[in-house]
Formats: sequence, C-alpha cells, structure tokens
Amino acid sequence: MDDPYHNNVTQQGTGGGEYTYTQEGGGGGGGQDGYPYQADYPPQEEDARSDATEGADDDEQMYEGEYQGVPHPDEIKEARRAARLEARRKARQAAQQEEEEDNLPEQYETLMEDCGHGRFQWMLFAVLGLALMADGVDGFVVGFVLPSAEKDMCISNSDKGMLGLLVYVAMMVGALVWGGLSDKMGRRKCLIYVLSIDLVFSFLSCFAQGYGFFLFFRICSGFGIGGSIPIVYTYFTEFLQMDKRGEHLSWLCMFWMLGGLYASFTAWGIIPHYGWGFAIGTEIQIHTWRLFIFVCLFPALAALIGVIFMPESPRFLLEAARHDEAWMVLRRVHDTNWKAKGEPERVFTATNIKTPQTEEDDFIEIQSDTGTAFQRWTVRHMTMLQQVMANIMSLSAAELRLQGLFLLIVWFCLAFSYHGLGVWFPDMIKYMQYEEYESKVRVFHRERVERFHFNFSLVNQIHREGEYIHDKFANIEIKSVKFEDSLFENCYFEDVRSTNTFFENCTIRNTVFYNTDLWEDKFKDCKMENTTFLHPKKGCHLNFLEENDIVIYMVSFLGSLAVLPGNILSALFMDKIGRIRIIGGSMLASAACTFLLLLSFSQGAVICWQCLFYGTSVAAWNGLQVISVELYPSAKRGTAFGILNGICKFAAILASFIFAKFIGITKIVPIFLAFASLVCGGLVALKLPETRRKSSSEQPNSCSIHRCIAMRKAFWESVSA
Repeated sequence: MDDPYHNNVTQQGTGGGEYTYTQEGGGGGGGQDGYPYQADYPPQEEDARSDATEGADDDEQMYEGEYQGVPHPDEIKEARRAARLEARRKARQAAQQEEEEDNLPEQYETLMEDCGHGRFQWMLFAVLGLALMADGVDGFVVGFVLPSAEKDMCISNSDKGMLGLLVYVAMMVGALVWGGLSDKMGRRKCLIYVLSIDLVFSFLSCFAQGYGFFLFFRICSGFGIGGSIPIVYTYFTEFLQMDKRGEHLSWLCMFWMLGGLYASFTAWGIIPHYGWGFAIGTEIQIHTWRLFIFVCLFPALAALIGVIFMPESPRFLLEAARHDEAWMVLRRVHDTNWKAKGEPERVFTATNIKTPQTEEDDFIEIQSDTGTAFQRWTVRHMTMLQQVMANIMSLSAAELRLQGLFLLIVWFCLAFSYHGLGVWFPDMIKYMQYEEYESKVRVFHRERVERFHFNFSLVNQIHREGEYIHDKFANIEIKSVKFEDSLFENCYFEDVRSTNTFFENCTIRNTVFYNTDLWEDKFKDCKMENTTFLHPKKGCHLNFLEENDIVIYMVSFLGSLAVLPGNILSALFMDKIGRIRIIGGSMLASAACTFLLLLSFSQGAVICWQCLFYGTSVAAWNGLQVISVELYPSAKRGTAFGILNGICKFAAILASFIFAKFIGITKIVPIFLAFASLVCGGLVALKLPETRRKSSSEQPNSCSIHRCIAMRKAFWESVSA
C-alpha cells in the first residue's frame, strides 16, 4: 500500500507485519517507566498537541493521572510484588521459628545430660527445699497461734474464722499471680520476691498489737508465700534430666513434711512457756506465741539467702532468647558437677543454641526506649500482664483442654478430701475432749456457804440456787464454772483469774471485786446492789495452761511424721511404676482408709486413722506435683502450676467450711464426702497421660497455637496479594 503514513512503519514481524516502537524518555513518560505499549505515532501538527504537555520536552513526558492522585500502574504492581515477598518471608520465618522451638526441648535435654547430675542439683535441692519448708511452716502458723492470739487481742469467733479464711484466700491469689509472673519475669527473681514479702510481713505480724494490723500482715505474708510452691517445682524441674525428674521431685516434697514437723515441734516447745515472753516499753507485749512466729521465719530466711546465690533457670533464659546468660548458667552447672566428680578437665562444649526471639520481647524493648521513666515502667508491666493473661487463656486450647480439665479435677478432689479431713481430725479430738470434760462436771444445788475462805481453784462446776454469805475468794482460778440463780452477799473477790466462767441471773450485794478479770461480760442478767470493782483487769488475758493443749501439737507432729514412709516409697517407685499408677492407687487406698474413721470412738483411734490416711495420700500429692510440671511446656509451666495450686487452695477453703459444720453432729457426712471425692479423683487420674517416658518435646508446644495463627495469617496475606 502506497501511503505516506504506512511507509514510515517498518514491518519486522512474521505473519502480519513488523513494527518498530520508538520509546521516548521523560520524567513521567513511558520510556522511563517501562511501558512498551506506547507507540511513536506520526508527528502531529504543533497546534494539535495537548495543552497539558505544552512546554514539556520530549525527555520529560508526564503520566497524565498523576495530577488526579491515581497510582501509577507500575507502582501498584510493585506494591503487590513486595507484599507477596513479605508474606512469603513471614511464612518462612514462622516455619523456621516453629522448627527451632520444636527442637529446643530436645536440645535442652542433651545439654542437661552433658552437664550431668551432681553437686549443683543437690545445692539447689537444699535451697528450694527450705523454700518449700517455709510454705509448710506457714500453713500451720495461724492454727497454732490462734488459741493464744484470740485471747491476747480479744478476737471474736467471727473474726477468728475470718483470719483463717482470708489468709488462705491470699495464698490462693498469690499462687495464681506469682505462678504466671514466673513465666515472664523468671523463676529466681519471683522466688526472691515471694520469700522477701513473706519475711517482711511475717516479721511485722510478730509486733502487731491489734487484730486489724495482725490480719493485714498475715494476708500479705500469705500472698507472698502462696507463690512458692509453683515456682519451686518449676525452678527445680528445669535443672533436672528427664530420667531424674520423678525421683528427685518426690524427694523435694519431703521438705513440706519437714515444715510441718518444724512448726509442730517449735510450737510445742515455745508457746506453752509463758515466762519466755517480754515487753518492749509499756505498749508492746511479746508473748510466746509471737516468739513462735519469729522462729518460723528461719526457713524462709535461709531459703532467701540461698536463692540469691543461685542462677536463673537456663530453660527460662532460652525461652526468653537470652542465649548468652543461659550458656553461662549451663557452663556453671557443668563445671560444678564435673569438678565435684573429680573430672575438672571436662569442657562444656555447647557453643550454638538456637533460640527464637519472640515478638512480645521485641515489643517490650521497643516501648521501653521511649517516654519517661514512669511511662516505660507502665508499658513494661502492662505488657507483661497482657502476656500473663494470654498465657492463661491459651491453656484452654483444644490440645490441652481435656487433659488439663482432668488434672484440675484430680487436684480439687485430693485437696478437698485432704484439707477437709485435716480440719476434721483436730476438731474431732477437741470435741471428744469437750464431751469427756462435760461428762465429769460437778453440780451443786442449793448449797449455803457462810464465812468461808476459798483458797483453792474451782474447776468444771455448776452451782445452782446457792447462797454465799461473808465469803472470801482470794488468789484462785475459776475455770469452766457457772453460777446460776445464786446470791452473793458481803463477799470479797481478790486476784481471781477466770476462764469460761459466768454468773447468770444472780444477785450480788455489798460485794467487792479487787484486781480480778470478772467484768461486765461475765455477768448475764445479774442484779448488782452496792457492788464495787477496784482495779479490774479489763479486756482479754492469756492463760497458757488452758489455751495450749499439747495434744493438738502432738496430733500435728504425728500427722506430719506419718507421711515419711509414703514420701520414701513414692520417690523410689515414681519412675518405676509411673505417675498415673502412683496417683490413682494412692487416692483409692486413701478412700478405703476413710471407712476406718467410722470406728474412731476415742482420741487415740482418731490419731491412728489420721496417720494412716496421711501416710497413704502423700504419694498422690507427690505424683500430682510431678505430672503437673511435666505435662505443660516450659513457657506455660509456672502459669499452669499456679492455677492448679490456686484450685487446691480454693478446695481447702471450701472443705474447711463444710467439714467443720458437721463436728459434733455426725461423722457419716464428712467421711462420705471424703470417700466420694477420693474415688472420683482416683478414677479420673487414670485418664491422665503418662509422662514418665516422655521428654518435654513430646508435650504440647507452648507457642504452637500462636505460630499456627501467624502462619495462616501470612498464607492468606500472600493469597490476597
């Protein structure tokens, strides 16, 4: 075709012609941006050119949509390409992090085998044992001092019950809080905080003269020591090899028994000795029950000093991506153990430990570099609180829900029966003592005593419609005596000490009470005529001969000692027959022992069956504590154990309230409740997974849920891009 326009186009293609496209340069032109579809059409007339490009050179051709804010097609393609690359990078990073975290437990087990088991673990065993002993002591303190404290500080029955309740509630909250914090702040740091809080507030409670301050200090002390059990077991587990955990954790449980023995023995040896007390000035009276609280601080003080010289858990440091610190701790463990074994030349060879950095840690560090010191502190601790709550929420994941529920039921059932009967045994003994005492009461009816000097104690008597004329009661003790419808005329009371003594509907004429504790609360519906009270001893007063029955101390001492055989057997067979059989067998055997309580018709029988029950049930406690630290991954171990221990404290509170209601009414209901609880827990325990032959890598991974979510998110971002 002979056309001037077509003659200017060079045909280069095959099948239809060849075209040569001329790409012009320019700031917004197609040549620079790489758009090959823009052809160089035949030159147009100058007047036909667009006004928009007037004055622009050929090298500065502009994209016409730029002025309307429309993205350039090349920019859109580049953004999508970058999004796809970023999504793939995140997916690869998530997969790499999953692989590293899955390999960490196996890698850590290999490191602990290289470090060996020896002197370092035994030193840590002693230190953490003292911390566990401090918790055991604290569980007995309130019960032992309450009979004396209620008289010293005039504590009513309602306030007395509130003291025990609130202390246990504080321990429950402490277990939940400190267990969760130990997964984020570290085992060692939280244990130092726990022991310090317990020491400070227990020491202050020794000097509290009023009930309000004493209650506050004991609550704070309970909040501190309540976190010791979750931290101690978690801390010690992470320094043990897989094949050592069952046995050595069971040996560690013995320190709780030693705490009970220590508390019972020191209470028996200190509290009844009234002469050991002293005064600080005129306001502060330090009676022997306060000295007992002070002596009970020694295990916690020794544990705190020891923990200060112990390192942080290397497993926690690895989970927190603190590689260098973990390596130093592992090297210290290695060198300590092998030097003690006579092989100092052995070198710790681990040089490369893969530890993924978590996004939460990055967030804390980024936020901590900004703002004021208070803002940084707030951000760090609020973020830590969010992580703890996320840890708690993630425990209800599908892979942990069923076995976690079973474990929680077993903890609750064992704690309900154990602590319920723990209240029932001493209260039942006291009730039997009261019944025996009441059966020996002497009753005097219509006696007339005139001009007689009472210089001997009156004990366990009832006087009805008596007449006492010109009588003198001097320097005597009146214990558990009741005067009903009696007449006292021209009598003289001097230096009289009374306990559980009352005057009901009596007439008192021309009588003088000098330096006695007989005051308004002792006289009920009495008629006073010309009666004088000189130097009365108002308020509450201690009477150690009446308030401190050594039988109660002996019962607690024998009950704590009775668990020794069960502790030894469970430690020896924990790794041989497995945790599940230990727990189930111990709980079912304890259930059988509860039926023997129906035969408890004397104090001796109750003490005997108590020792038998404690001796059989302690193996279940040891097995539960071992499986609780093995079932959960390291990053959630403290949180999970804290929740379980909090449930234990809640069951103890509930059982104490229920079992105490049936004292003196019936034995059948408490025994049936304990039996049903133990059978239920024992059967459910058989459904728990056996962790004896499993390493930590076979347990549910702590970050698997978050990683799966991250990988799915990255995948869908890639698809959508």
